[in-house]
Amino acid sequence: MHSSIVTRLDELAGWRADVDRAVTVLARFLVDHELIDEPQTAALAALRERLASDRLVLAFVAEFSRGKSELINAIFFAGAGRRVLPATPGRTTMCPVELFHDASAPARLSLLPIETRLRGLSLADLRKRDEPWQHVPLEIDNPQALARALEAVTRTQRVSVETATALGFWSDEQADDNPPQAADGTVEVPAWRHALINYPHPLLRRGLVVIDTPGLNAIGAEPELTLGLLPTAHATVFVLAADTGVTKSDLAIWREHLASNALERYVVLNKIDALYDPLSSEAEVQAQISKQREKVADTLGLPASRVFALSAREGLAARVSGSAGNLERSNLGELEDALSTGLLPRQRELLEASVAAVVNRVRQVATRRIGQNRRHQNEQMLELKGLRGKSGGKVRLMLQRVDAESADFERCIARLQAVRAVQQRMLKSALARISNMVLRSEVTAMQSAMGARPFNLGGKAAFVTLCGRLKAALGSAQQQADEIREMLDASFMALNAEYGFAFAKQAQPELQRFARELDLIEHNYSHYLGLLQAWRMASPGFMEQFRRMLMSKLRVVFESACSELELWSRTASNQVDQQLGDRRRAFKQRREALQRIQSAAGELEQRIGEVETQDTQLAELQRLLDTRADEVLARAHARAPTAPIRPEAVSPQAAV
Repeated sequence: MHSSIVTRLDELAGWRADVDRAVTVLARFLVDHELIDEPQTAALAALRERLASDRLVLAFVAEFSRGKSELINAIFFAGAGRRVLPATPGRTTMCPVELFHDASAPARLSLLPIETRLRGLSLADLRKRDEPWQHVPLEIDNPQALARALEAVTRTQRVSVETATALGFWSDEQADDNPPQAADGTVEVPAWRHALINYPHPLLRRGLVVIDTPGLNAIGAEPELTLGLLPTAHATVFVLAADTGVTKSDLAIWREHLASNALERYVVLNKIDALYDPLSSEAEVQAQISKQREKVADTLGLPASRVFALSAREGLAARVSGSAGNLERSNLGELEDALSTGLLPRQRELLEASVAAVVNRVRQVATRRIGQNRRHQNEQMLELKGLRGKSGGKVRLMLQRVDAESADFERCIARLQAVRAVQQRMLKSALARISNMVLRSEVTAMQSAMGARPFNLGGKAAFVTLCGRLKAALGSAQQQADEIREMLDASFMALNAEYGFAFAKQAQPELQRFARELDLIEHNYSHYLGLLQAWRMASPGFMEQFRRMLMSKLRVVFESACSELELWSRTASNQVDQQLGDRRRAFKQRREALQRIQSAAGELEQRIGEVETQDTQLAELQRLLDTRADEVLARAHARAPTAPIRPEAVSPQAAV
């Protein structure tokens, strides 16, 4: 029995593949007919990559023994006929686990030893290296062997209090959160810092990524979870026990890591089967469950519609046995319906908007090029028809006129080169304002300000100052880019008027979205620099890990902003190069045609016929371009996969 989210994921995967096929046909058409430039080629390639690799990230968060792993098994992996993730009573998953599929790597469990925390390296740094990880091959066709291999994520080890403190699992200031101490003075900590499961499950192949996070201490000790993985998840599912509701540790997780409205949050009251009482009627049990849902919703500040009471164990058993009645009794379907109807359509809407934006932009550039070619053809047609019945002297005058126009055209190149030099100088200035050098300098200044006070108590203020300065740098770069746009628009309009070009005004480069990303980073990171985390931040190793992770995150934002500016500037330059090339070809064709007419009287009508044919072909090319672009948009907005595309035969020679 498939869940509704499984069905919706299948539909989304089919839709993405269908749109990708249409985009591929459009891209091939544009290349074959020389209607695309470098920035548009890159935009289509990026769109195809997103359609192929766009991922849906679901993070499951809970304290220990809330049934989180069982819920993941019930929703996604019941088709295996058994539990895939360990889900036995007591503590199970002891480290954060990511389930995904990467076709370029073998099926395996990759484990990162907990001791790597002492090196101060972030998970992002360690993902790029193979040597710290321990790899365990997975036998996909052997469920028993697979389950045994995955039991490794439950492994723990005993260490001294000093080591536990260095690893982030012990604090004298937060004694209530410390793990129990054995008679020999040791404490139990996870054996692994992180686990990656590359598993070729059908849903994971379709882009689903499941993050399984264990316990408050495990979450708090790994800042990359709260500052990296959780904020980037499309949705978080917070799992509570139905019989206990919101405990103190549950509330701590919620307030410290999940209370942000930026997150799409669902709450699960699991194990409702524990509330079934042979001494109570069914109505009384359901009333108790409803009361518990309302109480949890009120405590967490969520609408009751976002709180789901269910039994993951009963749901998994029902799916494995094929019992529809027991599945309904488990209430698992309510959560699945909420995820599939509230989450997946929004992801598709974002993809649809990207498809429409890229396709319309590419069509606009190609249409402009076809229009320019048709304009050149029409000018040549008027010129040729004006020669009917004229003498050879008239043809010579026309040749002289073409030569004069060509020479005048070549003189304008000096002006274009001057414009381009100014553009590059201004672009270099804009990029310097958001360079890696500026970023490193600002982060170093923040770190110095934080270290100037005991326990980094000034960390939050220093971090807020850093974010303000970085947003000001982005604003300065945006202002410089606007000045470039105004300069280009004025220069292009003058050149259009004097030399008959068709340079289009440039769209304004949008750097505001990067400022919004900085706002999100500021929101997610600032709570980590408050008093509750001061004891962690006072640790040199932890602080270095935090700094590396912050620098990595900010570098992505600033490098993306630089790439956006450079691509925008390159787009402006490319239209100049493309129109210069088209204009040179047009002059060459006009001159060659007049020379042939001058040498042979019969050439005039033949050339007129050729130009008419070429114009007809260009008109047909425009029709096919619109057909191809409309096909992509239609498939992007289609509610179900459509029939395969049949490319029409058009020879590349049709583009003149």
